[in-house]
Amino acid sequence: MAGKQRRQWRSTGKGLVLGTLLTSCTILIYCLSSAQIPSSHPEVPVPYSCAHRPSQLRPKRITNRSQQTTEPTCTPRVDIMFMKTHKTASSTFLNILFRFGEKHRLKFAFPDSRNDFFYPSLFQRSQVKDYRPGMCFNIICNHMRFNAPEVTKLLPTDTSYITILRDPAELFESSFHYFGRLAPFTWKIPGHDKLTEFLRDPHYYFDPDGFNAFYLKNLLFFDFGQANTLELDDPRVEEGIQSITDRFQLVMLVEYFEESLILLKEALCWEMDDLLFFKLNARKGSTVSKLTPQLRAKALQWNAVDWKLYQHFNQTFWKKVDAYGARQMAEDVAELRRKNAEMASICIEGGRAVEAGSIQETAMQPWQPIGEKSIMGYNLKKNVDKAHRKLCRKMLMPELQYLTELGVNLWITKLWGHVRDVINW
Repeated sequence: MAGKQRRQWRSTGKGLVLGTLLTSCTILIYCLSSAQIPSSHPEVPVPYSCAHRPSQLRPKRITNRSQQTTEPTCTPRVDIMFMKTHKTASSTFLNILFRFGEKHRLKFAFPDSRNDFFYPSLFQRSQVKDYRPGMCFNIICNHMRFNAPEVTKLLPTDTSYITILRDPAELFESSFHYFGRLAPFTWKIPGHDKLTEFLRDPHYYFDPDGFNAFYLKNLLFFDFGQANTLELDDPRVEEGIQSITDRFQLVMLVEYFEESLILLKEALCWEMDDLLFFKLNARKGSTVSKLTPQLRAKALQWNAVDWKLYQHFNQTFWKKVDAYGARQMAEDVAELRRKNAEMASICIEGGRAVEAGSIQETAMQPWQPIGEKSIMGYNLKKNVDKAHRKLCRKMLMPELQYLTELGVNLWITKLWGHVRDVINW
C-alpha cells in the first residue's frame, strides 16, 4: 500500500514539474519571440496577384468531359492560403504544397523561429518572417489560428483559400492522444483508459479556462478563430460556419483525401503529378483507441459545433464531386493511387511505414507526442535511381525537417524538443 502511495505521489510530483515547465517555457518563449508591426509602418495594399514567371507555369489544356472538346487553356494557380487544421492529415498536404512551391520557385510566408504562427494566439502579419507591408507572398500554410482581416492584408487578392476537415469524433480521439498530456486538467482523470473516462462525464473534468483546454473541445472551430465553447444554438455558430463558407473555395475531407486532391487539381489547374503523396505523421495502430458507437456518439455530442461544421462541408463536398462527375472522379482517383503505389515501390524500403525505433536516419524521424513514440515514419531505399532520389527524399521527409530545408529557423521548436526530452525521463 505504501509503495502504491509513493508511486502516486511521484506521478503527481512529475505532473507538477511538467506543468511548471510547460507554463514557464511557453510564457518565456512567447514573450521572447512575439512581435507586432511597428505603428510607424504604413498600410500598403497587397497586389492582385503574386504569380510570377508565367512562362514557367505551363498552361494546361482543359477537356470538356461530355463533348470531348478542348477548351481554352488555364494556368496553375500559385497564390494559396492553406488553413492547416490540427490532426487532419494536414502534414501530408503540407508536403504536397512544399514540393509544388519549390517546383515553381514560389515565395512562402513562414513563421519566424518556430513551426506555427504563435498558435493559439490569433494570426498577425507581424508573425511572418521578414514581413514588410506590400510584400508579395504566394503561399501560407503553417498552423495558425485563423484571423481573416490579417490574412487578407498579407496575401494577394486572387489567393485561393483551401482547408481540410476530419470527422470530429476521430479528430477528438487523435487530439486527446496527442495533446492530452499538455492539458493539466487531464492529469486528474483516473484509470488507464482516460479517453473513455473523460467522455463518461466531460463537464466534470473539462476546465474551459485551463491551459491548452482548446485542444479538447471543438478544435476545428477554434482553429478557424472562433470560440470553441459556444452552445450549439448560439447564433455565432451559424455565423462562424457562414464566414468559413464565404472565405474558402475548397474544404477537403480527410476521409476522402484522394477525392479532395482531385477537386484541388481541378480548382487550381494542377497536374496529377503535383498530387503525389505518402501518408505522413500517422500513428501506429496499437495506439489508436477504437471508438465504440456509444463513445463515438459521446465524442460528437461533446464536439457538437465541430460536428455541425463537418456536416455542412460534407454536403458541399459531395456537391462538388457530383459536379465533377462520379465516373471521372473514380478514374482519376484510381490513377492517383496507381501513381502513388508506383512511387512507394521506388522510394520506400519495405514499401510501408515503420515504427519510430525502426527508422534508420535521424533526419527522417517525425516529431513525437510527449511520453511515447507512436508516430510512424519511413526508410528511404538505398538504391533509388538518380532520377527519383531527390523526389523520394522530399516525399518522405517529416514536416520540421522540410521546413528547415526551406530555410525556416526553428530554434524555439528545437528548444521545446529538448525540454520534451528532459520531461520524458
